[in-house]
Amino acid sequence: MSNQEAKRQELLDAFQFRHATKSFDAERKISDEDFHVILEAGRLSPSSVGLEPWKFLVIQNPELRGKMREISWGAQGQLPTASHFVVLLARRNGRYDTEYFWNQMTGIKQIPEETVRAMMSRYSSFQGEDFKLFESERSLFDWASKQTYIALANMMTAAALLGIDSCPIEGFGLDAMNELLEREGLLEDGAYGVSVMAAFGYRDKEPRPKARRQAQDVIQWID
Repeated sequence: MSNQEAKRQELLDAFQFRHATKSFDAERKISDEDFHVILEAGRLSPSSVGLEPWKFLVIQNPELRGKMREISWGAQGQLPTASHFVVLLARRNGRYDTEYFWNQMTGIKQIPEETVRAMMSRYSSFQGEDFKLFESERSLFDWASKQTYIALANMMTAAALLGIDSCPIEGFGLDAMNELLEREGLLEDGAYGVSVMAAFGYRDKEPRPKARRQAQDVIQWID
């Protein structure tokens, strides 16, 4: 087997390995080195116009996990047993004319100020006309949340490549979770909102065989 063939097989094996783990072996902990890689996979993920409208909360505090469990019907098994538990936050206001947007472009991405100013009309039409993000605050937040799912997918794939299990979680009361984390001072005074959650650890039992639609029912080539 060639090196390229081995890489392809390794990647496919990781996707076969990954499953939505409902409960973990609470005695097994992910090493700091491995979890650093998982977090880096999220941090280094792509986002629309490079805005990085996210923040990742690694919730290890047992008391806070207990409070979260009370409002998370989909994380009853994961919150008490996961080695690491992550809440992915999305920025509520990623408009092109905010200070955050300007700082991201000129400060983080190091794009010259004159270039950013020249692109402002394009950013405005992209957000306002093409994607209609100015219709409501929810539209902007949902757009940012889409970006967090890219980071989430990359984190889970990185975990699978390391032999670590994971589970994406949407089974929680969104308003209640936002209220809880706001009371805990974790949403930066409303700058962020909860998008999705994820648990990481090691499975405590083997999963059922993976079931997916056939490739011919999912993939269509247009030549």
